[in-house]
Amino acid sequence: MRRREFIVYIGGALACPIGTRAQQPTKIARVAWVSMSKADPQTPFWVGFRNGMRSLGWVEGTTVVLESWWADGSAERLRQLIPQIVSSQPDVIVANSGPLVRPMIEAEIAQPIVFAYSADPVIGKVVESWSRPGVNRTGVSYFSLELVPKRLELLKELFPRMNRVAIVGWPPHAGELLELDAAKTAVERLGLAHQYYGVTTAEEVDAALDACEKWRADAIVVFAGAVASTYADRIAAFSARSRIPAVSAWADFAEKGNLMTYGPAIKEAQVRLAWFVDRILKGAKAAEIAVELPTKIELVINLKTAKALGLTIPPSLLSRADEVIE
Repeated sequence: MRRREFIVYIGGALACPIGTRAQQPTKIARVAWVSMSKADPQTPFWVGFRNGMRSLGWVEGTTVVLESWWADGSAERLRQLIPQIVSSQPDVIVANSGPLVRPMIEAEIAQPIVFAYSADPVIGKVVESWSRPGVNRTGVSYFSLELVPKRLELLKELFPRMNRVAIVGWPPHAGELLELDAAKTAVERLGLAHQYYGVTTAEEVDAALDACEKWRADAIVVFAGAVASTYADRIAAFSARSRIPAVSAWADFAEKGNLMTYGPAIKEAQVRLAWFVDRILKGAKAAEIAVELPTKIELVINLKTAKALGLTIPPSLLSRADEVIE
């Protein structure tokens, strides 16, 4: 049986005038929202997307059917789901994270795809250009080289005695080399020594963290993407044990026990995906809708973690935080 949640709300039908009920019914749009995560109807990404659709005037069960599909964190499960998703005949498919996009491209899905993608979509060959995708895909990319040096600057402000910074990334990430170049430029400007560790598996993450400790890193910067989202708990446990603070881009990295994040507000960006779906359902072509960057950048500080690591957050930095976890 396929894992999905089919949510339909029907309201107001009895209140419609007889003449309205007699009219030919309008076609109800269908949208498939797909997640790599385990099924969780309360996840802010799914809730946010539904709220975004509602704010644009779509009524579930009356003008649109929203179906959520969950891959349970398994690439194999996703491959099994894709034919089922296509056979459900959605008008638009929403891929709410980067790992979903490549399998969908390889499956040659005909329906328009709206994506949230953590890498550079041009380098990743997801679209032909940012301004004009040229294919049946568009959406939001979290990729921004400007945020890499800013993240390091904030870390240096928080930890002035920092001399060595370890950088952990995921080599298959589209744009990884550009991010690494931006990080190297920033650490050199800040007078820091650095080591880069590219990882793709849990075992490699553990080995990289051990190497960071042996190298006597003062802090760890984790590039946004698969490593930060998948192994945040593991990195937080290591940080608490070794007393080496770790920072990244997305709020959930700090929410799972790491010190700090500075990057796009991805919960709000997920709401924005509804805008792309709305335009496509109203006749626009995905190939002609420019890929966007998130408009809001947020600083999240885990004060509880800072205290456990013996770090004092400067008031000037604390006052700029969008969220403080205590």
